[in-house]
Amino acid sequence: MTPMPPLYQITNLKYRYGKHFELDIPELTIEQGASVGFAGSNGSGKTTLLRLLAFIELPEEGDIRFDGAVMTKNNGGSKRDVTMLLQEPYLLKRTVFENVAFGLKIRDDRKDLKARVCSAMELVGMSPKAFARRRWHELSGGEAQRIALASRLILKPKVLILDEPTASVDQESARLIKEAIIECRSRFGMSLIIASHDRVWLNSATDAVKRMHEGRIVGTGAENVLAGPWKDEKNGLYVKRLSDGQGIFVTHPPHASAAGVVNPSEIVISVLEPDGISTRNILRGIVTNMTMERDSGDILIEVDAGGLSLLSRLTPSAVQSLSLVPGKEVWALFKASAVDWY
Repeated sequence: MTPMPPLYQITNLKYRYGKHFELDIPELTIEQGASVGFAGSNGSGKTTLLRLLAFIELPEEGDIRFDGAVMTKNNGGSKRDVTMLLQEPYLLKRTVFENVAFGLKIRDDRKDLKARVCSAMELVGMSPKAFARRRWHELSGGEAQRIALASRLILKPKVLILDEPTASVDQESARLIKEAIIECRSRFGMSLIIASHDRVWLNSATDAVKRMHEGRIVGTGAENVLAGPWKDEKNGLYVKRLSDGQGIFVTHPPHASAAGVVNPSEIVISVLEPDGISTRNILRGIVTNMTMERDSGDILIEVDAGGLSLLSRLTPSAVQSLSLVPGKEVWALFKASAVDWY
């Protein structure tokens, strides 16, 4: 039996956005049925990569193979298998029902239309009885995003691509969006490709996360990406100042604007201000989010320190002994030498 080709196979992909940005991915493979996340700061290339994977854009150099076939401007057949939900939901100036049904009508697929629309709405936590007749402008931001998602899910695409799906929604909508896409992946074998700033949500919604910086994939998992500029302290250390004046200290960056990663397991959390220790990085912050990793069962603690989001990986017993909850003031500690440069 011939093995199935990867869902996506990227080779020597390059894409320039204006004069100063270039997407440069020598190789990337996404397998059939995968659930993959992409994390990174604004301008890291996440949205550009997703638009290429959705065939909205075509690469300037290199190939994108989908199901083994090289995608071109004229190869539109496979494009029906891929749908993308943008960060800002775009709804037609019609009722909720008409918005969800629109894609099926365009495809002239009207069999059991009402039942399928209702099912898609229920999947994203929207009661057909309460919302089907509402107009587009009568929805909150979270409701609009969920209806936009329902309009994609009803098509049962092979690949669902989501760009910052929780950026402008409430916590309950973020939860319902995650549950809906996980359910559809389980039920229909749908592959998921998601870009998000919400690292905790992203780690809980996907099986693997790839980190991007300046158009390149720089790491996987829940690593913390620390980017320059770094200022030489003349004592073997380099520093970057955060918005509140706190500094991050590192050793031997390859250049002033270099970026590196710190494993969350390298970051220690203290609920008392440390005193008399040699660790160079002692950053005061606030716990903003907590989630359990699927594979390890450990807890990822997200800490905001001077506008920088850091992830620390702790065991459940450690979390309990420290009485950690969102909103608690903590100190994040890690060695200056803990950064791996790339």
